[in-house]
Amino acid sequence: MAKKFYVIWAGRVPGIYTDWPTAQKQVMKFAGAKYKSFTSKAEAEAAFLDGKVEPASSGSASKTSGTSSKTSRGNNLSAPPIKTDVVIYCDGGCDPNPGKAGSGVAVYQNDQLIQLWYGVFNPNGTNNTAELSALFYSLQLAQHATEQGLSAQILCDSMYSIQCIRDWATGWEKNGWKKKTGEIKNLDIIKPAYALYNEIKDKVLLSHVKAHAGTEGNELADRMTMVAVARKDIAWVQYEKDPDDTFNIPALLKMRAG
Repeated sequence: MAKKFYVIWAGRVPGIYTDWPTAQKQVMKFAGAKYKSFTSKAEAEAAFLDGKVEPASSGSASKTSGTSSKTSRGNNLSAPPIKTDVVIYCDGGCDPNPGKAGSGVAVYQNDQLIQLWYGVFNPNGTNNTAELSALFYSLQLAQHATEQGLSAQILCDSMYSIQCIRDWATGWEKNGWKKKTGEIKNLDIIKPAYALYNEIKDKVLLSHVKAHAGTEGNELADRMTMVAVARKDIAWVQYEKDPDDTFNIPALLKMRAG
């Protein structure tokens, strides 16, 4: 039997999988799941980055469920998520912008949601400061994972934050943290985040995920941003689990979105 590659655009952990049982866990009972199988890795990677759910061909698994037609679309600054032990989703929110801001993080290990975090409340923040703070904390969590011998990736829906840390900071640093077009904002967060990223960039994948596209981890991180705003926690706080030591994910997703 020819090997297949399963692309999941919207599911618990979007990405490209090489076996159906693992891929199936990402989409089973997931509202709005979008996925399809391909016969070559190159074709799967191209389809994942393109983000379009194509019509099913004979013998291929293809599915689009739910009422939304949105899919997670990649771009030339994104890389297809690979299969890792730990997947960290981060988000920041502000209401209004600028205004009351908070950050949120959702952590998965072996495809299971294990932690939710919220915090860094700022009564005079912005979307960008909140997103950068969430990414900085995610880098710290990823570093801890790698120190435990685990592989890790971070999925962030802010291209601004990703580009600040991954693409622009190198040049800014060489120029004495200055740029010709004016002030570089948010350096108090960018500098330490960039330093940490440089320490772990060979071990941790940092990729973009489309916001509000039905990706569970991204949606949960978003909900945590509003928890941070509501509870006004300046420090990072771990969100409480239910008495059975699990998370009621459907209930969490019904919470206020950022």
